Amino acid sequence: MAPDPAVILDRLSIQEPLVGVYDAPDPALFEPLVAPENQECIFASYNAWHKGKTLHLTREQYGCFGSGHILGLPRRPREQMVQFLWGEEGLRATPELMGAWWDSAPQYHPKNDHLLIGPLRPDQYEFLLTVTFLVNPDQLSVLATGAGYYSRPDDIPPVIAPFGSGCMMALSLFADLDAPQAIIGATDQAMRKYLKPWMMAFTVTRPMYERLCDWAADKRSSLHTGFLEGLIKARGGSLGA
Repeated sequence: MAPDPAVILDRLSIQEPLVGVYDAPDPALFEPLVAPENQECIFASYNAWHKGKTLHLTREQYGCFGSGHILGLPRRPREQMVQFLWGEEGLRATPELMGAWWDSAPQYHPKNDHLLIGPLRPDQYEFLLTVTFLVNPDQLSVLATGAGYYSRPDDIPPVIAPFGSGCMMALSLFADLDAPQAIIGATDQAMRKYLKPWMMAFTVTRPMYERLCDWAADKRSSLHTGFLEGLIKARGGSLGA
């Protein structure tokens, strides 16, 4: 059964829809659907998500070459990507460094023929891979604190902020999707033009999503104590953007 994030959304005044990434066998369960335009970033679907629509990715329609690579789909030749990312966009100091990053960039290999990215659907929870909260810095800070609520010192880091594309931060940069972990995302400047200036992304694996909902239900947690009350008061009664 899908957990309920209502307490988190209410306490933090999160207005944006939660965005799920799904690996599912039947896209009809996620209708209405939209397809990516040619070489289009997945975050170009931001307005469609607001309308309740889900982005549908397949081996034939996957948007930009970056998302094709990280999703284990057809990929652009390595030399072209290195030239683009280093030579045109200046993301590494040398082509060798850029090529080394590209070679090590993790991929997600879909189990089904359809990847779907859009509004969270509790009835399709079994196919859910990650959940993204689109939040302001105040909201992000509280979620990052909550992510560590059940963490032990010898556990994997509960929150990481790796370099990568927007779609990588939404899925493939997790070393283990079955582990409770979060990524601070929307740090890819190429995809930020599709978001509002104040927005950051906080993407969590399904186990971390469940932990956050448990954290929210615990009245002794930081979601219900003085630090948050002080922040809400300082912001005039709401953390909403």
